[in-house]
Amino acid sequence: MAAVRDRVSLPTVAREWLRLGCIGFGGPPTHISLLRRLCVEQRHWLDAPEFEDGVATTNLLPGPASTQLAIFCAWRVRGPAGAILGGICFIAPGLALILALSALFLATHPPLWVLGAAAGAGAAVPAVALQAAWSLTPASWTRAGSRRTQRERWILYALAGGAAAATIGPLLVLVLLACGLIEVTVRRGATPSAPRTAMAWLPAAAVHTVALGGLGALAWVAFKVGALSYGGGFVIVPLMQHDAVSTYHWMSGGQFLNAVALGQVTPGPVVLTVAVVGYAAAGIGGGLLAVAVAFAPSFIFVLAGAPRFDQIRTNGFIQSFLTGAGPAVIGAIAGSTIPLGLALQVPWQIALLAGALVWLFLARRGVVSTLVLAGLIGVVVVLAGVPV
Repeated sequence: MAAVRDRVSLPTVAREWLRLGCIGFGGPPTHISLLRRLCVEQRHWLDAPEFEDGVATTNLLPGPASTQLAIFCAWRVRGPAGAILGGICFIAPGLALILALSALFLATHPPLWVLGAAAGAGAAVPAVALQAAWSLTPASWTRAGSRRTQRERWILYALAGGAAAATIGPLLVLVLLACGLIEVTVRRGATPSAPRTAMAWLPAAAVHTVALGGLGALAWVAFKVGALSYGGGFVIVPLMQHDAVSTYHWMSGGQFLNAVALGQVTPGPVVLTVAVVGYAAAGIGGGLLAVAVAFAPSFIFVLAGAPRFDQIRTNGFIQSFLTGAGPAVIGAIAGSTIPLGLALQVPWQIALLAGALVWLFLARRGVVSTLVLAGLIGVVVVLAGVPV
């Protein structure tokens, strides 16, 4: 890996991660697929098992997993400097666009074409999630082993992850931990002790409202978004809604829905929705503050843990754990298609989802073209007078 770091320059990291930030429409499934294509398939900076380890590990961390995966991949190719630069470049394009659109959305009624683009691109996201899960499956299946019992466990782990993502999203991390520990138990013939974490106090702390106002309150809300979003970026939506609408009254319920639409139609992580909340609370400065606080834990977690990630590949306990957690992650990505699909509200979105599945799996076209085309179709449909 040191040789790879010597070959990959910081300008290359900046260019590639900035490109990913510009085309990363569709949330975590798209980001995973794009990162895999760049780092594993095109540039061969990481091998498939190593990338899967990164996916599984970052999914066990609190915060936006796909952003942490982008930071981790940048660290693997250029060390701490690459991680910081790559993470900033990955976030920056979506942040610039979402802040620009926030001024428009919070000043007037949302433009019809933007709503159409969000509805169209959103309709294709379940198909993108399936494609991401499918691309991760071969390496994980091989890693599980060739014996019948090993592959039966792989299927059970994947089913457990899928069921958890479809039903108990915020608690998905517990299922990932359980699958990993079960595999450790089976392979070692011992019962591991229950994991303990210094972050265990955070969920309890999150239910208490802090008596803060102004920028202090905004920083607290953004910190919860960055530190407590287990199970993916979409988990933070109800948390932000309660704070932004009911607790601090920074925006109306309708304006918050517009913020969520912006987070889905713009590139980059879904957690960037916090920038709209920050803008509503304190303008451009508030948006920048909210994003800085929300993403700071991701950089800290990865930079502090990345030097130890290499041990995953040689430590038997961790390897067994990720052999169980890996298929659960894949199942969770696939399982996320159920709530995403159920969120589709009008018949034309269902038809667009079917078209996206054909485009991705039969025509074998790319994720970016799928989402862009779906967004354009959504604009045309809505402007033609069809309701969203």
